[in-house]
Amino acid sequence: MTSHCWHRPYMSVTTDKTAESKKMSTSKEQVLAALATIKHPNSSEDILSSNLVESVAVNGGIVSISLAIDPAQAEILEATRKQCEEVVDKLPGVEKVRAIMTAKRAAQSANGKAPPPKPPTPKRLEGVKKIIAIASGKGGVGKSTTAVNLAFALKARGLKVALADCDVYGPSASLMLGTDAKPEFTDNDQIKPVMAHGIKVMSMSFLMPADTAAIWRGPMVIGAVQQFLNGVAWGMDGAVDVMIVDLPPGTGDVQLTLAQTATVDGAVIISTPQDLALIDARKAVDMFAKVNIPVLGVVENMSQYVCPKCGEVSDLFGHGGAENFAKERGMTFLGAVPLHMAIRTGSDDGNPIVLAEPDGPQAKSYFDIADRLARRLEVKA
Repeated sequence: MTSHCWHRPYMSVTTDKTAESKKMSTSKEQVLAALATIKHPNSSEDILSSNLVESVAVNGGIVSISLAIDPAQAEILEATRKQCEEVVDKLPGVEKVRAIMTAKRAAQSANGKAPPPKPPTPKRLEGVKKIIAIASGKGGVGKSTTAVNLAFALKARGLKVALADCDVYGPSASLMLGTDAKPEFTDNDQIKPVMAHGIKVMSMSFLMPADTAAIWRGPMVIGAVQQFLNGVAWGMDGAVDVMIVDLPPGTGDVQLTLAQTATVDGAVIISTPQDLALIDARKAVDMFAKVNIPVLGVVENMSQYVCPKCGEVSDLFGHGGAENFAKERGMTFLGAVPLHMAIRTGSDDGNPIVLAEPDGPQAKSYFDIADRLARRLEVKA
């Protein structure tokens, strides 16, 4: 077991094998045997005998390797981590290899209890001026749709914008942006962000097949989020004025990793008007208070249903609940976005409504919210 995931960014390079090799299978024993051929750089033993290898998981053709290290030895062992990927990648049946380094559990104190680790100090991301986290306590409230459209609304105001899709388990950026581009690497092994409609983007959906689940425990999720923050060349070709970070539902590893890794200038809470969603929105607000990230405001999504044929407005999920919630908590109500078919189809077609119909009433909702956010953060083109 490990206490936390070491925070140095990395991203493994995967290699496609031939169709013949994919028909073969690789066992955990074969992976361990391959790893046993690697010598520990600080001893005469191999990395298995020296207990450097913490765990190995084989899921079909995907192999995950965890190395438990002393963070002080991180630079020395980076070459060993890469060697693990290279050796295992040569095995028949292996399609992808990921090796991560995690920190060893802290030594116990005299009373037998490990001292509580000090939380990392968040830092300003290189090449990024402001960060806005888009969050919700509950899934299915349109958080990602809001994040993408706000990103393009801010870009339309002349700002340089980036979008970090940190929803590791349910990434959607590739679909919503209409691109299946694969990221490339810089000369110093940073990931180049994908350019989509003029904004810089990084998402797990660019790195994994659409039908492949990320069956990851906490340390791997933490490593991926840290990689998206520190391991991407966000500042290449000019600094980013605003980065939108699309968070998964809940208050777990991804949210805490973001708060402890990067200086976040504020969070936006997305909720539908109904009480069920607002219950979880309250939890999200409480989480940001505990990690000292200010809440910039609340957005009521799916506020009212607008019939695309007759224009009749119906309160399918109620109306005004998120606005009342914001007033109760003394927060800014940033605006309401209707439930409209054009918003949904634009997202499914990879052409967000702000780009598809910038002069329409639905896009105006996002532009108004973006303008309020820009004023709150005091960002100008």
